[in-house]
Amino acid sequence: MPQNMPFTPAHSEPPRRGIIIGLFPDLFSVGGVQLAGRHTAAALAAFAEKHRLAYRFLSLNDSEGEQWVRVDGAGFAASGFGRAKLRFLFGAMQLARRRPSFVLAAHPNLAPIAVGMRSLAPQLRIVVMTHGIEVWTPLPWLRRNALRSADLVLAPSTFTAQKLATTQGIAKDKVRWLPWALDPDFQALTASPEQLPRPTGFPSGRFILTVGRWAANERYKGVDDILRVLPELIESVPDLHLMAVGDGDDRPRLEKTAKELAISHRVHFLRGLTREELAACYSRCDVFALPSSGEGFGFVFLEAMAFGKPVVGGAHGGIPDLIEEGTTGFLIQQGDKEKLAAALRRLLLDDRLRHEFGRAARERVRNRFRFEDFEAGLGEALEPFVVI
Repeated sequence: MPQNMPFTPAHSEPPRRGIIIGLFPDLFSVGGVQLAGRHTAAALAAFAEKHRLAYRFLSLNDSEGEQWVRVDGAGFAASGFGRAKLRFLFGAMQLARRRPSFVLAAHPNLAPIAVGMRSLAPQLRIVVMTHGIEVWTPLPWLRRNALRSADLVLAPSTFTAQKLATTQGIAKDKVRWLPWALDPDFQALTASPEQLPRPTGFPSGRFILTVGRWAANERYKGVDDILRVLPELIESVPDLHLMAVGDGDDRPRLEKTAKELAISHRVHFLRGLTREELAACYSRCDVFALPSSGEGFGFVFLEAMAFGKPVVGGAHGGIPDLIEEGTTGFLIQQGDKEKLAAALRRLLLDDRLRHEFGRAARERVRNRFRFEDFEAGLGEALEPFVVI
């Protein structure tokens, strides 16, 4: 997370041979887009250092001024614009006059700005990072054309990569699948799980964990399905609880649903947790479940898997890239409550299978979703765009 440290131009812009630009929606708040942005910025800063390039990162929605962030022990600086869109645009255009090697727009909404920068720097190469659901349906004309004008478009999942080609009409040779990674600072918490502090309201007994933002416009998360199968699961596992970590404007409706199902005493909505408290929830749960149909990637699955937990997710979007069906967990079509109940019941009642899936899940994260793997993959993708 950000630290209010003095910005040191000497760190990010010593005498260099050129400059690269990063445009971000925001870097410092909580969420998957923001975490992916921080990882991308950290990897870009390391890439700049390797090639003796300067860098400038602009963040539209973060607080005004220079801020400093550390990821995996390395730091980078970014300039926040306090949601001032015109100043953000002006700042990007001013940087284009410095003839940068390339610009990375960390969200499709920022791609038109990158294309505008090219009008001042015709040699500018453009890289756009996508996240998932925002490109699964046709974009407005301006953003879609900006994506098509990019030299490279990054996708965190194979499903999103396919959608970029089939739905947005981007040439397949411009699309690159680059999966994100488990946050290295979160990975460090798995070393001593017994020392993690339990949050207030932590249930006794066994529990299923789900984590997300409970917003009315994101009901695709599938928490309703978990609530509706919980009564029959309790019949098989009498001390079973559901812990739902997160908040949003849809939480009151979910609480009402739990009350109507007469399971309010078994459903615990926790919010405002520290990173350590969240890690304690992962560490102590029996199963992690999020039968979502709209995840472009799914950092929460990696977090659960890093703690050696079996996972049940939706057979949609980016989740199948993370969960190996029948090896680390189960994939369920959203709305199939019968199969969801069967998968959860099987994992809750079969200790051997649960532990076997958990071990495989932990190894999958260690072998395929490390931050250094993402950093290396991004560097390889950007290497052709370095212009001195």
